[in-house]
Parts: sequence; C-alpha cells; structure tokens
Amino acid sequence: MKKYIIIALVSGTVLTSCGEYNKVLKSTDYEYKYEAAKSYFGKGQNTKAATILEELITIMKGTDKAEESLYMLGMTYYNQGDFITASHYFTTYYNTYPRGVYTEQARYFSGKALFLDTPEPRLDQSSTYKAIQELQMFMEYFPTSSRRQDAQQMIFDLQDKLVMKDYLAAKLYYDLGSYTGNSTYSTTGNNYLSCIVTAQNALKDYPYTKMREDLSILVLRAKYDMAKASVEEKKEERMRETIDEYYSFKNEFPDSKYTKEVESIYKDANKYVKEFNE
Repeated sequence: MKKYIIIALVSGTVLTSCGEYNKVLKSTDYEYKYEAAKSYFGKGQNTKAATILEELITIMKGTDKAEESLYMLGMTYYNQGDFITASHYFTTYYNTYPRGVYTEQARYFSGKALFLDTPEPRLDQSSTYKAIQELQMFMEYFPTSSRRQDAQQMIFDLQDKLVMKDYLAAKLYYDLGSYTGNSTYSTTGNNYLSCIVTAQNALKDYPYTKMREDLSILVLRAKYDMAKASVEEKKEERMRETIDEYYSFKNEFPDSKYTKEVESIYKDANKYVKEFNE
C-alpha cells in the first residue's frame, strides 16, 4: 500500500510541476515569465528556461531585462551541450552589448563553446580556426581576465590539433612514397616532397609544438628515401641534403628517441657521397 502512495505522491509532484510550467508558457505576464525563466535556469532546468527565454529576448528587447535574458539563453544551450547555438547567442550578446555586464563571460564562453565542439584532427578543422580566433579576441579585449590562462591553454590545445592534422597528412604522404604515372603521360615522381613541405610548414607555423621531433624525423626520412629513389645524377646531391638534415636533427634533438634510426640513415647516406668514400 505504501508503494502506491509513494507513486501517487511522485506523480502528483510531476503533474504539479508540468502544470506550473504550462501555466508559465501560456501566461502573458512577461515579468512572471522572466522570473520563472531565472528560476528554471537556477535549478538547472535548462530546456524549460531556454524555451521561455527564446520568447522573452524578442519581447523584452530594449528593456533592462533583455540583456540578462540573452546571456542566460546562451548559458542554457551551453549547459545542454549545444555549443554551436550557445556560441551564436553569446556572439549576439557581445555584439549587442559590447560594454554589457556579461560581455567578458559571453566572449569567453563563446570561444570555449566552439573549443568544445571542434572535431578530431583527421576531419575538417575550419571550426578549430574559428575557435582560436574567438579565444584570441577574448584575450585581446580582456587581457587581465582571470580566465585568460584558461583561454590560452585552449588555444594551445587547438593548435596541437592543427599540428596533428598536418602531421597525419605528412605521414600519409610519406607512407604513399613513390608513384608512377600512367602510360599516357609517362610521369613519375614521389610524395616525399609533399611530406617534406607539409611537415616543414607545420614546424614553421607552430615552432613550439610538442610534436616538433616527430615532424622533424619525417622530414629526415622523406629526404633520405627521396634521395634513394633518385636517378643517379641527382642521388649524391640529395644524399648531401639528407646529411645536412641529419646534423640539424642531431643538434636539436641530441637525445632523440629516434637516435638509432637517425644514425643508420646518416651511415647509409655517407656511402653515396664521394668525400666520405675517398
């Protein structure tokens, strides 16, 4: 019997809650709606709060409550994990209220929302560039913000994602190696040069990346394998370039995890250079 009483009480609470929410939705008292939205937001009932706030931001436009309503609306979507919509409303907020009460928070959470929505490195990184831009703008507008360090770390993490994408592209070029064209055009070539260019561009764009050693070894490997695949008249010149790359690598990474491989490349490259064989 107690079990049924408990169920009845719970059901009554749910019905009361739903009844109250429906009452709010139907109401034309916008002050009442505003207070209800704040209450739902404070309780973490973001879906209910968002539904009410979507209506209020238009109706209350130009009033003293419009600003807070717009910021709260952005936060309700952020809390629900709808980061693209959240960023949209945060952006709308700081464009509408450039000196608003919540402008610092809106700029920060707009960038963070985009940060949280970025895809894995293998996918298109357009949104990653957008997130970096948004976070950089936040830091520019609020250089002394307590959230500055968090924003900077997010930028570093996003840059690591871009470096990883470049690394994966360079690695793919390297793995593809040499290729031969069809008989119609009789073209031959290799993907090693594409590997080198991609890796070197990443090193130039992100000089402090933690993947610097991994990108550098790809450059050395590609130069070495391209030299080996070269015609005889170009082989010695390209092996010299490989040896130059070896010295650059050794100077930067004297205790590299790739030391054994690097020394093997250097030893073999020397066989093709006259001055080392006289």
